[in-house]
Amino acid sequence: MNIRFFRPLAHIFRVSIAIIIVAALGGCFGGAVKPKPAELEPVVALVSARQSWSTRIGSVNFPLEVAVSGQSVAVASSDGTVALLDAQSGRDIWRTVLNTPIAAGAGSDGKIVAVVTKANELVALQEGREMWRRKLGAQVFTAPFVAGARVFVLAADRSVNAFDGQTGRALWSQQRPSEPLVLRQDGVMLAVGDTLVVGLAGHLAGLNPSNGSIRWEAPIASPRGINDVERLVDLVGRVSREGNIVCTRAFQASIGCVNAARGSLLWTKPANGAQGIDGDDRLLFGTEADGKVIAWRRVDGERAWSTDRLRFRGLTAPLVVGRSVAIGDFSGFIHLLSREDGSLLNRLPTDGSAIAAAPVLAGNTLIAVTRNGGVYGFQPE
Repeated sequence: MNIRFFRPLAHIFRVSIAIIIVAALGGCFGGAVKPKPAELEPVVALVSARQSWSTRIGSVNFPLEVAVSGQSVAVASSDGTVALLDAQSGRDIWRTVLNTPIAAGAGSDGKIVAVVTKANELVALQEGREMWRRKLGAQVFTAPFVAGARVFVLAADRSVNAFDGQTGRALWSQQRPSEPLVLRQDGVMLAVGDTLVVGLAGHLAGLNPSNGSIRWEAPIASPRGINDVERLVDLVGRVSREGNIVCTRAFQASIGCVNAARGSLLWTKPANGAQGIDGDDRLLFGTEADGKVIAWRRVDGERAWSTDRLRFRGLTAPLVVGRSVAIGDFSGFIHLLSREDGSLLNRLPTDGSAIAAAPVLAGNTLIAVTRNGGVYGFQPE
């Protein structure tokens, strides 16, 4: 795969002794003219959705994850603003300014909110006050994961670190061999039962959250090709979880599902995308590098349907909302597609700048954040 070919809006970094250097990959096609985005067809709203509130957080130029816990959502901006919002009203529960640029975030359990600064500092906040900060040994592009009174960090050198949520005391570190290139976007980290599940290169791994020991590993993709770019197979967020079954995507290589209780691989299928996936108990949904939206059967990965109506529109990872699949684009629209066949059900506008993070659902509120810092709450059907 030639690096001049079309790339999605994901940045790739070269790693050398915990120093991360830009490898300068952007969205281009054949070194020539960019592909023309699909024109948006007129929409007849077949599902109802209305904007219920909006607020602002500041511009977002890093791989933001909007953290949902109950009826609260944690967001952050590039300039160091961090806020915990009420999902029903959009009002601030609290808001603070760290006065330092942010590189990754936000992670939250509803009480503690954690972000990572560009100075490689992990910062934990509670009720709008900084509790502690700790210097990290490598840059971080994945939002911290907060659970069980601990904060877990997946760094670009493929180390996983755990800290006490109240004091910031380092608890353990799990270091894996690093690869020449890593993605400058959100990776995979979640809890399944008493196991911390993380993406390490092309593998999904289950760790003991008490000491970091590896319980199991399951390969989603293996490095292929002859150069570093072609061999890059990082797992990307978001993931789709149903019970113990976790389904995930390896960057421009494949999608696959793993039984996280046993650590066994169920299946993998080739897929050429850079954003995470979502799903329900029947189907998985994802966006490919060219903007094609695809649904796969969850049981075996066979394709159920696909649509080209959003090609080359810089799509986010999808989100299942009722009978719709919500996907953001580079023009600030949230497209609601049918889960059954990918047909267009509605289109929701924001401020015209790109959607900065995959949409999330908090209670019955669909939330989107834009690059210009707009935060929007919608009430879908």
